[in-house]
Amino acid sequence: MSGTSYDGVDVVAAEFTAEGDTLWLRPLGHRGLDYDERLRAEIAALLPPAATTVEAVCRLDNRLGEVFAEAAAVGLELAGGRADAVVSPGQTVFHWVADGVALGTLQLGAVARVAARVGVPVLSDLRSADIALGGQGAPLVPAFDALLLDPADGAAAPRAALNLGGIANITVVAPGAPVLGYDVGPANALLDAAARRFLDRPCDLDGARAAAGRVHQRLLANLLAEPYYAAPPPKSTGKELFHAGYLDGRLAALGEPLPVDDLLATLTELTARVVAAECDRHDVVEVVAAGGGVRNSTLLGRLAALGAGRWRLRGTDELGVPAQAKEAYAFALLGWLSWHGLPGALPSVTGATRGAVLGSWTPAGPAYPGTPAEPPRRLRIRS
Repeated sequence: MSGTSYDGVDVVAAEFTAEGDTLWLRPLGHRGLDYDERLRAEIAALLPPAATTVEAVCRLDNRLGEVFAEAAAVGLELAGGRADAVVSPGQTVFHWVADGVALGTLQLGAVARVAARVGVPVLSDLRSADIALGGQGAPLVPAFDALLLDPADGAAAPRAALNLGGIANITVVAPGAPVLGYDVGPANALLDAAARRFLDRPCDLDGARAAAGRVHQRLLANLLAEPYYAAPPPKSTGKELFHAGYLDGRLAALGEPLPVDDLLATLTELTARVVAAECDRHDVVEVVAAGGGVRNSTLLGRLAALGAGRWRLRGTDELGVPAQAKEAYAFALLGWLSWHGLPGALPSVTGATRGAVLGSWTPAGPAYPGTPAEPPRRLRIRS
């Protein structure tokens, strides 16, 4: 799994066992593989609003395929050397949304290279099937959240699962109600853009610089006026909207210099405010968080403070799912569902007309049932 932060690949291995209406997940291990600076730069150069060429897209597609093939080989090791299938969602480089409607999506990662490396079928392009049925194609993690937070465990009030990646997304699970899920806004996207621009670092490690700054109220008000936040779900977003140029525009409108620590403090407050507002909107009593953003203690501290007295904040580690690997385990689940012909996208989340079986399979490995022992030598036409 490579997310909107495009800083590396999260690799997991998982074993699924169905017992009645319960699906058991046994985590077999996870590993993080960092992208080198050159690859990060190549991805950044391709992302909107930058201009690109078909040649650059092709080159990056195959470079990422090699990286994902190596990641899949690591996953095979974690699985003890044997796997039935691999899920390789690819690196999203464009998610086409116009007037709130998702019209297409593009993930790169030369899937044939992955299949050639591991020798088992590989599932990719997981978003397109939902978009073809009128959905947003995102977020897809709510299928995992809905099963993990199933109210059958005795919960009588709404709970939320929160992912803090480049984009923050939320899943709301309430007894007797359809599952809700949508992209809330930026989590690390603008923070990381500011860190790269003003600190020459990939991120504000542990939110230390933000903790040293003061929130600039006029900039915060300007950022909170972003129309996306007021749009009703289903909705999805990404770095097509929340990119470095977006931040530059807001800073230019401010018309005054701003210390970098104050900028990072303001962007941290933006994420916390937007997320907290959505949690309050759904009257949740608990928020279970995961993703790279949980390593930012400054951000988590603000979220906990904003939710104090209304909802409790905790990590997915308490439920047995490593917070840094949760999204990758969620996509492993989507692979299991597709393998069995079951839908992985939730219409109540994405807005699709029906649940879609996700992804496209790239074949590899042993013959399928019914495959002839020898390949045909000729073709004849029967009239």
